[in-house]
Amino acid sequence: MTVVTERTAWTADEALEQLYAAHWRRLVRLSVLLVRDTATAEEVVQDAFVAVHARWARLRDPDRALAYLRQSVVNRSRSALRHRTVVARHLARAPEPPVVPGADEAALDRDRRAGVLDAMRALPRRQREVLALRYYLDLSEAEIADTLGISPGAVKSHASRGAATLRSLLEKDL
Repeated sequence: MTVVTERTAWTADEALEQLYAAHWRRLVRLSVLLVRDTATAEEVVQDAFVAVHARWARLRDPDRALAYLRQSVVNRSRSALRHRTVVARHLARAPEPPVVPGADEAALDRDRRAGVLDAMRALPRRQREVLALRYYLDLSEAEIADTLGISPGAVKSHASRGAATLRSLLEKDL
C-alpha cells in the first residue's frame, strides 16, 4: 500500500497520521515478537513514529516511509533488548540494598536502647564501668583491670554481678 501518491501532497503530520492509523497495531505486534513485552513494544513503535516525523523532510522517498518505520521498529527493538540485557547484568552484580527498618521498628529499637541505658545507669559505678569497657569498647579482662587499676579477678566478679543485675532490670521492663 502506498501512503503518499504525490510528493508534495502530504505533510509529515498527514502522512504519519495515515501510517499510524493503518499500521500501528502491526508494528506493535512486530515489536512484541522481538522484545516479548507489550509496554516496551508500544514505546518502541511510538519512538519510531516520532523519529520518522522528525526526519520527514529528509526522507528521500516518502513512499518508503512504512519500510523506514519497520526498519526503525526492528532496530529500536534490538536496542531495547540490549538495554534490558545490560540492566539485568548490572542488577545481578549490584549489592542488595540495605534493609531500612520501618518507623515502628526504629521506635522499638530506640525504646530498647533507652531501656538498656537506664538499666546501666542503675548499676553500681564499678559494675557499669566494667560492662561498658567490656561490651562497648570490647576490651579484654586484663585491659579492663589495667584501665581501672583492679585485679582481673575483680573484673570477672564485677562483670558477672553487673550482667546479672542488668539482666534482672531489663526483664522487669519487659
